[in-house]
Amino acid sequence: MFFDRYGYHGTSFEQSYRCYPVSFIEKPQIESGDKIIMPPSALDRLASLHIDYPMLFELRNDAAERASHCGVLEFIAEEGMIYMPYWMMENLLLQEGDIVRVKNVTLPKGTYVKLQPHTKDFLDISNPKAILETTLRNYSCLTTGDSIMVAYNNKKYYIDIIETKPSNAISIIETDCEVDFASPLDYKEPERPAVPTSSKAQSQVEEASAETEPKFSAFTGTGRRLDGKPLKQQPPPVSWSGTKDKEPAVSNRNNRQPSSGASSQSSARQAQGKLVFGSNVNRSKEKKQEPGKQAKQEQPEKKEDPKFQPFTGRKYSLKG
Repeated sequence: MFFDRYGYHGTSFEQSYRCYPVSFIEKPQIESGDKIIMPPSALDRLASLHIDYPMLFELRNDAAERASHCGVLEFIAEEGMIYMPYWMMENLLLQEGDIVRVKNVTLPKGTYVKLQPHTKDFLDISNPKAILETTLRNYSCLTTGDSIMVAYNNKKYYIDIIETKPSNAISIIETDCEVDFASPLDYKEPERPAVPTSSKAQSQVEEASAETEPKFSAFTGTGRRLDGKPLKQQPPPVSWSGTKDKEPAVSNRNNRQPSSGASSQSSARQAQGKLVFGSNVNRSKEKKQEPGKQAKQEQPEKKEDPKFQPFTGRKYSLKG
């Protein structure tokens, strides 16, 4: 192995150059690819070496410890200078006139690459895969961690290289490579709308559940004697619900206890704002009631059907 005056050695090419964007030589079409322009002395040395074609190079920024890979388009640059696309300079964190080291390499043919667009606008293109396939024809290799630029319809789309197989840097010249897409960097999953629950809907649900629940009815079964004999009279079934069931019981109690019922009714009939002394006044008022009114009050009582009274039957002893 030997070195010549340009810094080359016998089996590989490696040289440091100052880098500049391709806009300096007015060739904007180079921006849509990964090709660089090198000086003619590099071609002379590469021709004398036993290297693999197509020519592929590793670009390394030792100051920032960043590396990428590229191909070569022409050998027309000034000595000691190279021109490269601006997006490659951004990947390597290079400024105009910075030193970059160039080394020829051999890369395996790629079989798989996973891409991630920076914005979801790239997915709005009618056929993004076809546009990407057309753009990648201007590329010779891909490196994991780089961001390539796709120009379409006067707009630039940047895409990250997330994964490459079989190695971190692959050649995509004359090879069938499977391409996969990841979600864009600015993509957000749509939030599921919360179902509003109004007070009316809750009340309707509660009412419906209350209606479906069975109501409790006390003493709705049939009575049986302990000695096995049939009952002489079956009491009618009565449903107990609310205050309506309580009113008949109160009226029956008043029939069994006339003295207490009469005193309570007479006290209710006393006019407000008048003083009443003794029980003679109550008696005199009861005597003054006309017989017609008494008959009218007795009529609704006669029309009432006998109500069921629990625990009013006879009691029996288990001893016999």
